[in-house]
Amino acid sequence: MSHMSRRPLRIYLLGSAVRTARRTSGYASLSQTDSGLHMRQRSRAWIVADAANSSNRIVFINADIAMGDSGVRRSIVSALSSQYPGLYNNANIALVSTHQHSGVGGYLEDLLPQITSLGYVKQTADAIVAGTVLAVQRAHNSLAPGSLSLGNTTVVDGNRNRSPSAYLANPADERAKYEYDQDKDLTLLRFDDNSGNARGFLSFYAVHGTSIYENNTLVSSDNKGMAAHLYEALVEPDAMPGNNTFVAGFTQSNVGDTSPNTLGAFCESPGQPWDGQPCEFVHSTCGNKTEDCHGRGPGFRDSNLGYASNTIIAQHQVDGARTLMGQSLPAVSGAVKYVHTYVNMSFREFELPNGTTVRTCPPAMGFSFAGGTTDGPGAFDFVQGDNSTSQNPFWEIVKGAVTPLPNQEQIDCQAPKPILLNTGFAHSPYEWSPSTVDIQMLRVGNFVILVMPGELTTMSGRRMREAVRAKLIAEGVLGDDAYVVIAGPANTYAHYVATREEYAVQRYEGASTIFGQYTLESYIDKYTSLVSYLADDATGQPESDPAPPDQTGKAISLQTGVVFDGAGIGHKFGDVKTDVRTSSPYTAGEAVIATFVGANPRNNLRLEQTFLSVDQLVSKQWKAVRSDSHPSTTYQWKRDSTILGTSTVNITWVVESGTPSGTYRLTYFGDSKSVGGTITPFVGHSSNFTISS
Repeated sequence: MSHMSRRPLRIYLLGSAVRTARRTSGYASLSQTDSGLHMRQRSRAWIVADAANSSNRIVFINADIAMGDSGVRRSIVSALSSQYPGLYNNANIALVSTHQHSGVGGYLEDLLPQITSLGYVKQTADAIVAGTVLAVQRAHNSLAPGSLSLGNTTVVDGNRNRSPSAYLANPADERAKYEYDQDKDLTLLRFDDNSGNARGFLSFYAVHGTSIYENNTLVSSDNKGMAAHLYEALVEPDAMPGNNTFVAGFTQSNVGDTSPNTLGAFCESPGQPWDGQPCEFVHSTCGNKTEDCHGRGPGFRDSNLGYASNTIIAQHQVDGARTLMGQSLPAVSGAVKYVHTYVNMSFREFELPNGTTVRTCPPAMGFSFAGGTTDGPGAFDFVQGDNSTSQNPFWEIVKGAVTPLPNQEQIDCQAPKPILLNTGFAHSPYEWSPSTVDIQMLRVGNFVILVMPGELTTMSGRRMREAVRAKLIAEGVLGDDAYVVIAGPANTYAHYVATREEYAVQRYEGASTIFGQYTLESYIDKYTSLVSYLADDATGQPESDPAPPDQTGKAISLQTGVVFDGAGIGHKFGDVKTDVRTSSPYTAGEAVIATFVGANPRNNLRLEQTFLSVDQLVSKQWKAVRSDSHPSTTYQWKRDSTILGTSTVNITWVVESGTPSGTYRLTYFGDSKSVGGTITPFVGHSSNFTISS
């Protein structure tokens, strides 16, 4: 029997747009520089409050960003706690990412992930904070009595394991308990109002946000953001994105070794005998090199950027959610509780269940970290699954020039990982990697969310969930109906969490498990020690290590600002350079394209607005029917001349099936910057064109 009291909950939710900046984040590639927009990134927020004591509440933020960040979260918490004193605080707000790899970069506080974004980008961080705070404000203003229910289903075709050779290192008897080498469950928490109308949901499913490939340079929210858009448009087809009242949450789970490239990894090596063959199994190489080994999504032949695969993987998650939303699910009721603390993972000592004392280590990245994954191969011929330093002796010589060389204590602690970047000892100009992480759990009745500061592999996630669930039941906090899920990477980005067995193999995930081989055990030890704080009668919060330092004041940015924009001789901003076709109608599947005299989009990120619209003539009035948030549109910006400040904007709309016949136009919204710094908005329109169904 469950020991939780049965009490109703007050719930509600809503979402908001966030979109920024310059360099994209995820593949750690200098060439992946933002040139426009495929789909806006959004933050969606859910608040659950205990009807018996409405000050007991949690805020769950699902943001279309690559990973949580302590600096961004700090700003969000500061804003919300000052606006709503006594309601929202550092302990009950969770900032969870969808972990897409085509979004904006430069917002993380630590130096290592800033390198490929040319440092810290304050504009990006500010936009994420503003959009997220707005999402929570809307959720707060929508609070109303309601109910929750919970279910799960199987989504088989939405993911695969990208490091199966590492997974096989886990004990055979443990692997035998599971049908797949990848979690296939999609868990869904449904939100209904008191009239029984569905207002939204939170779903949890593990699949990397790497459907869109590294060669893409348009900001996108990848498969999780696409799934949210598809579902919300299904429920409210006439609502523009960001203005919907039904909010669909597709949350990341134990994502570490997952891939959406479900066809597997193949060699793209023209002229070589292995071209088109599956990559070598253990190391994911092609001719003993990593660069040519690429994962293929289900629609890779239809789009060289991964857009087709992105839609397919998103649709699989949508279908899973629809299956559950069409069922009568078991009700969730009971106490709303939360626990949060900071833990310094550098040399943290604790006991294993067998009584052995072990410890974690200051952060370090292994050689296989530089090998990348089949979703995004590395460079310099680093190889996954090789825990020697001989694979690239040049880096063994020069690595001390990048970060301090590890001392023997760190070498022994991180073993059997060979250290490439000793980031835990790199403090100049500021911290390269986090040493202190957020430990957080949220409870709603019998449903517990483990908010994790890293990417847990499949087996790490299974062990984590089972250990916490067992402790919840053993301590009488919950009964046999306890349900535990993982959400992350959240709050602070502390890279990966592999099992000890996977760590020994040193594929990418093991090499990126920064706190050493006992990282998972340390998390299990800490999270399980805190379950008593989720009990019905629990009060207060646990003792905590000091919070991570605020590093934004030290942050370096090498990104140049916008100097000025020029329209060019004989032109003005918004002029059409290449017009749409007017001689014959467009039909479904055709691309409508127009180019305009443009200006730098960083002058105004147009948050809660749009850079473009597709307008339909209805009763002699123009009505916007598409924006830059729709996947059928793209916005591309190109600087033509740095000296003259001229640029071109390309707007494309691929006409969807079922688009009504009629008269349409493309509209471009921009903002130009003068030499004196004045920013002036402008609008440009294409010629009218027709659609024939």
